[in-house]
Amino acid sequence: MPSQTLPKAVLFDIGGVCVASPFQAIIDYEQKNKIPADWVNFAISRSAPNGAWQRLERGEMKMDDTFFDAFNADLSNKSLWQEFNETVNQGKGKLKDAAMKNPSLLGDPVSLKAEQSNAEPTDQDKGSQSTSSIGQISSKKLSSEIPPEAPAPTMTSLSSSKEALTSENSQSKSLPQLPTIDGRALFWSMMDAARSPDPYIFPALLRLRSFPPEKRPILGALSNTVIFPPGHPYNRIASVPASSQSTPSAPSTSPSSQASVSEDSDPRSHFDIFVASAEVGLRKPDRKIYELAVQELDERGRQNGGSGIKAEDVVFLDDIGENLKTAKVLGMRTIKVQLGKTWRAVKELEGIINVELMDEKTRRSKL
Repeated sequence: MPSQTLPKAVLFDIGGVCVASPFQAIIDYEQKNKIPADWVNFAISRSAPNGAWQRLERGEMKMDDTFFDAFNADLSNKSLWQEFNETVNQGKGKLKDAAMKNPSLLGDPVSLKAEQSNAEPTDQDKGSQSTSSIGQISSKKLSSEIPPEAPAPTMTSLSSSKEALTSENSQSKSLPQLPTIDGRALFWSMMDAARSPDPYIFPALLRLRSFPPEKRPILGALSNTVIFPPGHPYNRIASVPASSQSTPSAPSTSPSSQASVSEDSDPRSHFDIFVASAEVGLRKPDRKIYELAVQELDERGRQNGGSGIKAEDVVFLDDIGENLKTAKVLGMRTIKVQLGKTWRAVKELEGIINVELMDEKTRRSKL
């Protein structure tokens, strides 16, 4: 591959890329508690842009009782529950697919937003037609302009209203009971799931990191994050001991290397720049957070003696389609990380940067 086509920087998402995705934790929670599939994703996504989850990821809420109360409220929203059931019953679901392509939990609710009509209600909708008829009959009696049967529309309207009310009550009775969800327990199960390093991408990151700075791309992280309470152990992600990163050949890149993983170092130590949504007050897929990441990559590149970095010099890995769209619009090259097939993303990255990132055993088992 010609050297001029090599990217100057590789930008990684964290959840669902470098570490396991929390999506499986949601599925497991729903199955264990007999909650309709995809309800959690739907509720979180449709609570955007100012739901508890989104506000937490922008750093607007602390991870305390206030957050968990608000999160529980989002998960028990009666209006959303009715909308969810209507969506499913009308065959417009496939919510899981939509959520995977687009920000459900971790903040990308665009494709799950319902269409909203801007049309004003008609006079008939407002009932003004019936009111007008009654007023005319009262003032003009049996005027020749109004036949004796004029009151009939009023009775029809009343009958229609009665039928509509009966139908509404019927729908209300047929609506399944809103499930009770322990938002705190669900949240921590999701956080637990995201503690495990991905068996292919995480070792590939360590492999890249092990090379001298002048012989590798700049490594960055761009992630929708949350801030744990001070001193909480989840302020860190699993990582290997720093001593094993001293030479290019040191880190093992096979899935079995997880046996040597520890949790003693800051996740930021694996990256040259780290853009966290909860710290900058922006979330993917907001264009501004990508521009901020490019700016920080550019500054690091210049510090290393380079000529600077633009969006087209970056390759970005993410598991959410909507997040990748914004990156493409800005000019980045993108790699979609597929749940359960993350090794494919490593293979694609190898082709782009012209560096082998999987050991031979792993390569033979996957290629």
